[in-house]
Amino acid sequence: MNNIENLSAALSQHQEVMEKLTALLPDISAVADELRACMARGGKILLMGNGGSAADSQHIAAEIVGRYKKERRGMPAIALTTDTSILTSVGNDYGYDYIFARQVEALCTPLDVVIGITTSGNSANVVRGIETAREIGATTVGMTGGNGGILAKLCDYNLIMPSSDTPRIQEAHIFIGHSLCDLLEA
Repeated sequence: MNNIENLSAALSQHQEVMEKLTALLPDISAVADELRACMARGGKILLMGNGGSAADSQHIAAEIVGRYKKERRGMPAIALTTDTSILTSVGNDYGYDYIFARQVEALCTPLDVVIGITTSGNSANVVRGIETAREIGATTVGMTGGNGGILAKLCDYNLIMPSSDTPRIQEAHIFIGHSLCDLLEA
């Protein structure tokens, strides 16, 4: 396969997954409504994930705090993936599986929304973070792929990408993240 064929195949796979997102539009809309309600009640949005999903967490939080498209007041969102001192100290003292749970325990209230991003839905540290958020009484959102994994059973809202291909899931996740930011600003 040459470069053009590889690119064409990847684009076709991307378009196929994006087309399937039509079925998730009501769920995406419901999550956007929940995020607006969270802001109205004085809550904040906490996001977490590993690798590319960590980057997505940071990207989405930045769009919420800064701005997506409209000039507006900043809204409270925190990516739990950014503080290397917390990540390394909690990882060292409690284990890597607790890097998000410990932060959720410290920062989360029942007014908040906690979003866990994991392509498999089974990342132990994201699962533990969501479990801790549930114990606190926060609203939980899972952004996953495949069958949703463990997170699908734990979250109040599930945005499960119709794919088992990690890059395609991540592409859909950032589309959904941007869509949530757009609807939150509306």
